[in-house]
Amino acid sequence: MNKIKGPAIFLAQFVSDEAPFNNLPTLCQWAAGLGYKGIQLPTDPRLIDLEKAAQSQAYCDEITAIVAGAGLQITELSTHLQGQLVAVHPAYDLMFDGFAPEHLRNNPVARTEWATEQLICAAKASVRLGLKAHATFSGALLWHTFYPWPQRPLGLVELGFEELAKRWLPILDAFELAGVDVCYELHPGEDLHDGASFERFLDAVNNHPRANILYDPSHFVLQQLDYLAFIDIYHDRIKAFHVKDAEFNPSGRSGVYGGYQSWQERPGRFRSLGDGQIDFKSIFSKLTQYGFQGWAVLEWECCIKHPEDGAKEGVAFINQHIINPTTKAFDDFSATSHDDSFNKSILGLSD
Repeated sequence: MNKIKGPAIFLAQFVSDEAPFNNLPTLCQWAAGLGYKGIQLPTDPRLIDLEKAAQSQAYCDEITAIVAGAGLQITELSTHLQGQLVAVHPAYDLMFDGFAPEHLRNNPVARTEWATEQLICAAKASVRLGLKAHATFSGALLWHTFYPWPQRPLGLVELGFEELAKRWLPILDAFELAGVDVCYELHPGEDLHDGASFERFLDAVNNHPRANILYDPSHFVLQQLDYLAFIDIYHDRIKAFHVKDAEFNPSGRSGVYGGYQSWQERPGRFRSLGDGQIDFKSIFSKLTQYGFQGWAVLEWECCIKHPEDGAKEGVAFINQHIINPTTKAFDDFSATSHDDSFNKSILGLSD
């Protein structure tokens, strides 16, 4: 067993144009001041030049020095926005165009090419930064058909995953060369949003060794999926971990689909750590039992509590849940030495 590393914090929800959240050095000082030991770094141009990081070891050394100077480590880079743009159904073009540079908007082909190149840059940058895992989204071609009405034509799902795999295989191969795992956050709005869809993707990419999972139980609560059994099934592929709480409070008016209501009014909603319903004691126990070697990374998306309060409280919460694995069994005091003859006599066997 391994001790989970942490606490760490995903910076994406905290970046802004106001100090100390407007540049990497001051963000690192802020996170370290709260007690965090790691940061999951979004590839936001305000924090890191991803293309430069892919090409320059000196630049990556500068980034590492900034982070280390605050007493932190980078846990993973994140390309959630770029990953989303690897595959976009035309129905979502306008809403996702804002994820791309302005000169690529209204040009889906160029936007996809840019997103693919961004992921390949992330693989190269991750090597230069000494990272072993990468956080991203899969994108989606089929999400508009997630509910089977109208009835999906035969072969549609297979074709969708075939195309998704075609787009991702060159990226996965680049990460294989880099020795870095691609960790898909299984998330509604992505074609990879639960275990069944992840398995379809694995089949389509021939069980590529770099196709792995960013485990975030909050998205499973909102889908009413058994997030503990998920770890039992997929622990070999879980290479990153978002510690994010959630709750599901169905009513006579709305359930899983939410009725187009705001986040505060939806039955399923994200909460700050400790304010939701997720059994994190069991999650940390299972991940420790299965030898998870990554970081426990706070992702704050609460619809009620102030983000800075959630960040402050998250340090103690994660520290309280990280388990120091035992190095011995509780009954070792009564152990006996290995003796084949003695064991055979217990079983009633002759030599």
